Parts: sequence; structure tokens; C-alpha cells
Amino acid sequence: MSVGVSIGTGGPLTSLPTGAASALSSLGSGGDSGGGFGDVLKNAINQVSNLEGSATQQVGTLLQGGNADMSKVMISVEKADVAFQLMMQVRNKIVSAYQDIEKMQF
Repeated sequence: MSVGVSIGTGGPLTSLPTGAASALSSLGSGGDSGGGFGDVLKNAINQVSNLEGSATQQVGTLLQGGNADMSKVMISVEKADVAFQLMMQVRNKIVSAYQDIEKMQF
């Protein structure tokens, strides 16, 4: 089973946030990299957390009057938002799959 990720090149966002694409590709590789599914999820959650922390730090610097570039801060916030939305969609799929398995009769 393989997982395909397709993102259009015409919009403002042309790639997944740092690490998200590699986490998704390792999900579809069937565990060939030696890490289990749980390890991949932990890694993806840590990457989302790092993006959120970076965005929070940059916003704090901007609010305190530091020399932060507004466009870079906005890009950082949007990356964190997209990564979080992706994580929530993966969570929803996992919960849905669990519920489907739970309904099976053996």
C-alpha cells in the first residue's frame, strides 16, 4: 500500500511543512525504515510541536518590538497551522479506522 501526496504548484503553498512530507512518505513505505507506525506518528507530532513553538517565538519577538520580518512570521504561523490541520486529519483517519475495526465481528 502506498500513500501519495499531491500538491499543486499554482498556489502560494507549494510544499508541505518541513518534515511532514518525509513523515507521510515513511507511512507509505510499509515500515522499511526500521521505525514502527507509532514512531512515525511521534516524529510527526514532534515536528508539528516544533513548528508551533517556532511560530510562537517569532510572534512574541514581533510583539515585543524586535526586528522580526512580518512576512517570515506570517509564513511561520501558516506552516504551523497547515501542519496542525494535517495532523488532525491523520488523527481523524486513525480514529475512523479504529471504529471500523471495532465494528467487525469475529
